[in-house]
Amino acid sequence: MSSIEFHSRFDQMSALLNAFAYNLTKNVEDAKDLFQETAYRALTNRDKFRPGTNFKAWLFTIMKNIFINNYRKKTKANTILDSTDNLYYINSGNTIISNSAQSEIMMKELSRLVASLDDSIKIPFVMHYEGFKYQEIADELDLPLGTVKSRIFFARKELKEKIGQQYPNLYSLEELAEDR
Repeated sequence: MSSIEFHSRFDQMSALLNAFAYNLTKNVEDAKDLFQETAYRALTNRDKFRPGTNFKAWLFTIMKNIFINNYRKKTKANTILDSTDNLYYINSGNTIISNSAQSEIMMKELSRLVASLDDSIKIPFVMHYEGFKYQEIADELDLPLGTVKSRIFFARKELKEKIGQQYPNLYSLEELAEDR
């Protein structure tokens, strides 16, 4: 394949390659970088392309492999290697040890508020909190799935109202979500 023909076929594939790059990275700038790296590798290795094979698949394979390699590099970069005796750095950590009494009091208050809920909404809510899936709760309580979801929603809503009444100076849940 001549150089001109190779460039022409690559130009025809550029829109598809850009779309695939964005699909992999979900970021415009990263997709541009991935496309450029793919173009560079394809052009420098064009002698390795065998005429008569699928040019599009060859380019997409190059792009996919570059993406995977970059992903692996990023995950390795985030790995901490500690070669000190007794793993001093890993065990030292940046965690702050706090007094858990306040959180225990809050949990007791929340438990009291949950206990004050009507059983029809409390039971599905507690089961969901304990890790049961909606369908498992529905099967266990012999209720329709939509009813279970509604009751859990109403339990959350009622708890939110009770917390708001008991602690009027606290942020509302919406304000907390906006601050994040």
